[in-house]
Amino acid sequence: SALEVEALRPVNLLQERNLLPPRPLQAPEPNLSAELKKANCSPQTFRCTLTSIPQTQALLNKARLPLGLLLHPFRDLQQLPVITSNTIVRCRSCRTYINPFVSFLDQRRWKCNLCYRVNDVPDEFMYNPVTRSYGEPHKRPEVQNSTVEFIASSDYMLRPPQPAVYLFVLDVSHNAVEAGYLKHFCESLLDNLDKLPGDSRIRVGFLTFDSTIHFYNLQEGLSQPQMLVVSDIDDVFIPSHDSLMVNLKESKELVKDLLTSLPAMFSQSRETHSALGPALQAAYKLMSPTGGRVSVFQTQLPTLGAGLLQSREDPNQRSSTKHLGPATDFYKKLALDCSGQQIGVDLFLLSSQYADLASLACISKYSAGSIYYYPSFHHVHNTAQLEKFQKDLERYLTRKIGFEAVMRIRCTKGLSIHTFHGNFFVRSTDLLSLANVNPDSAFAVQMSIEDSLADSSLACFQAALLYTSSKGKRRIRVHTLCLPVVNQLSDVYAGADVQAITCLLANMAIDRSISSSLSDARDALVNAVVDSLSAYKNTVSSLQQSGLIAPASLRLFPLYVLALLKQKALRTGTSTRLDERVFAMCEFKTQPLQQLMRLVHPDLYRLDTLSDQGALHLNDMVVPQLPLVHLSAERLSRDGAFLMDCGNVFYLWIGKCCNDMFIRDVLGCPNYAAMPPNMTHIPELETPLSERVRAFLDWLQDDRAFCSTLHVIKDDASAKSTFFQHLVEDRSEAASSYYEFIQHIQQQMSK
Repeated sequence: SALEVEALRPVNLLQERNLLPPRPLQAPEPNLSAELKKANCSPQTFRCTLTSIPQTQALLNKARLPLGLLLHPFRDLQQLPVITSNTIVRCRSCRTYINPFVSFLDQRRWKCNLCYRVNDVPDEFMYNPVTRSYGEPHKRPEVQNSTVEFIASSDYMLRPPQPAVYLFVLDVSHNAVEAGYLKHFCESLLDNLDKLPGDSRIRVGFLTFDSTIHFYNLQEGLSQPQMLVVSDIDDVFIPSHDSLMVNLKESKELVKDLLTSLPAMFSQSRETHSALGPALQAAYKLMSPTGGRVSVFQTQLPTLGAGLLQSREDPNQRSSTKHLGPATDFYKKLALDCSGQQIGVDLFLLSSQYADLASLACISKYSAGSIYYYPSFHHVHNTAQLEKFQKDLERYLTRKIGFEAVMRIRCTKGLSIHTFHGNFFVRSTDLLSLANVNPDSAFAVQMSIEDSLADSSLACFQAALLYTSSKGKRRIRVHTLCLPVVNQLSDVYAGADVQAITCLLANMAIDRSISSSLSDARDALVNAVVDSLSAYKNTVSSLQQSGLIAPASLRLFPLYVLALLKQKALRTGTSTRLDERVFAMCEFKTQPLQQLMRLVHPDLYRLDTLSDQGALHLNDMVVPQLPLVHLSAERLSRDGAFLMDCGNVFYLWIGKCCNDMFIRDVLGCPNYAAMPPNMTHIPELETPLSERVRAFLDWLQDDRAFCSTLHVIKDDASAKSTFFQHLVEDRSEAASSYYEFIQHIQQQMSK
């Protein structure tokens, strides 16, 4: 096909200066029939590093590319077919859910697309609830859609579905009071109290801690909340269970009362200690009867009781491996206990000093939680972090949630999964235990080919997520992906998904840096480029010309790997603080692909020259479509305005000589000199230029679940470095310019 010819077009990386496509890269289309393409799973939910699956492990080994899946199973969807029938049709042998890629031998029999067993079609399946007709099982919604949700029967429950239960665990030490997060947390929760996901059974509780632990009796009927202090942190007991975790509807006024008075209660605190471990033990005891979500807010290193930690940060040893792993197994063990009781723990670390995130993160990693980190958080001195915290919190409190979940990934006979990446507990070889599941977390898996796929022209993958909704309904969300099987190396390269490959390799490199060393992980990434391009050169490419030749499908591979090597998670040197490095590693293991790619290789646009050529017309807005600019300092010019999209933050860099009209019409200032130093918003001005710029920003923002912050940066020494550090080639790091990297790759290949 024409697509394949283009994917295999040879690109000489030493000569080609303009590698980026004009628009952000889309997932490659698998080489399938139009009918299968139409039925296939969205690449935003499910994608594979190779959209053409090699027939054998030997062929995969020859290609020197990794085989794996990236999965975003619970993401927010615009539409989702929900199936309420009494019979959930599954293969009798391998338990695969019926899906668009099975084949019907006749009206009464279907053949499983994963294990090839022939199954009977149950009577109920003969009726199609959508068309209200009989005798067309192949037209049922679960055979027409590759993403569906089943309402599950009691067969899919170990116990009655749990209610939505939320416990907030709040650091109220002197340090926390200084940072000033508590007032903003309380305000945000008050604003969103009625938007917490749940039904009439929703329950909440609060626990605060410094050197002691404080519980709050919110029993309906009290005139005000009662604080109960437990000072024996070596043997934490729960004063009275029923009055501490209360029905939100019944105790709403007491909850509001507590949230209104909490900030002032501790404003004079001189308690510097932090008994985080005992507070988490208390949370575990409180939540064990039901399961649910624990949200922990911590501002410093835990200093008292179980799980106490010492500072391990040595500024000269910031990239040594020994501190990238936990200092104690306390947090992992507690997380596994939590997971067993269906408790997920989310961590918000708002810290100005080293807090040993490598140890603390384990509480969320193994309980399927999320981790948020706000380095140098301060409610007055760091308004950018405060704004990010407020936006994150609003999304966090109101986004949908699944409780007591498990996820299984099945694949075509012959394929096997061997490594999982993400936050979860692996209960058995292929079953992930997820105490909580949220729409912003993703997973990755590595695969191998154990038996030849020669008998089949298609390979399929199915992820099934069984969970309890916040309304107490047991549901099963099923995603099925279908890809062609090929026996030619050229087809494997033509179907390579360079972004998925980059994200999977990043996950593998993070593991490698912890189990071996950072330099090993970095070498492995460079070798991945060297090996795949050498294999391509020696087998597929017939061009014997000099230069470094890549197939067009992999032309961005060296660029992406160079960008990865400059990430906080994987860069060398001592400038990266340990907690920031560890947090970047956590991000790589849990963020969906689109978000990860913007972190690795941000999208850069020039704004001051925008035009309506090729613009989108959405609703009544004109959204300009701007070409991507290479992330290189030489592409910036002093007379321009450049927008960089890093996923969770936008930077708008204004050059010293940027024309006054742009500054006036978009930023509302007469000229460059009049611009204030710390702008974080673009004013709503009635000028066509302002409308276009805001429409473009809104359009970028619409594509993501969380709210990105914006920083306007002037072209002066201090602020500029923030912007420049995201470039793949900034002027300060001449040593690792892209062309030198390409030459290094070429030298390695000729060895």
